[in-house]
Amino acid sequence: MGMPFTRPYKDILQDLVAGLIQIPDCYSFFEMEASDWEAMSTEEKHEVLEALADDCFYGLGQEKILFVGSGSLQHDPKFHHIEIMKENTVIATVQLLDSEA
Repeated sequence: MGMPFTRPYKDILQDLVAGLIQIPDCYSFFEMEASDWEAMSTEEKHEVLEALADDCFYGLGQEKILFVGSGSLQHDPKFHHIEIMKENTVIATVQLLDSEA
């Protein structure tokens, strides 16, 4: 099914990474242990977060909501954005459409 978007994909991924990092146990999406996550360098963590953002983007093309650790992501097709939630609060919104489109 997929999600329509007009923003550059790299910008969407960058915003998703910024939101996902706010979920303290986001790494558990990959069945990773906290000790493994903590042992990673900042660069390695960023690479994992980019892979997670990519998986979430494509996953939301098939599922309405994805659970990531103690948080979740949901595609809102009416407003063309992805909401990242933690503890029932929206912590980030990622726009899918370019404001100039």
